[in-house]
Amino acid sequence: MSGPTKTMTVLTCAALLLTTAYTVALGSSGWLWFGLVVLVVVTIGMAAADSTVPPAPRPRPPDPEAS
Repeated sequence: MSGPTKTMTVLTCAALLLTTAYTVALGSSGWLWFGLVVLVVVTIGMAAADSTVPPAPRPRPPDPEAS
C-alpha cells in the first residue's frame, strides 16, 4: 500500500470515530453518515487501484564486458 493510500485509510478511520462520537453526543446526522460512506468507498477504490499497479521492473545490472 502506498503512502497516500495509508494516509487516506487513517483519515477514514478518524472520520469514523468522529462521526460515531458526534452521533452519540448530539444525535444522528444523515448527511454526516452519507459523507462517511462516500469517504469509505473512495478509500476502498484507492486501495483497489493501488493494488493493481504492477511493481516497476528492476534495472538490469551493468554488463562488465561492455566496457
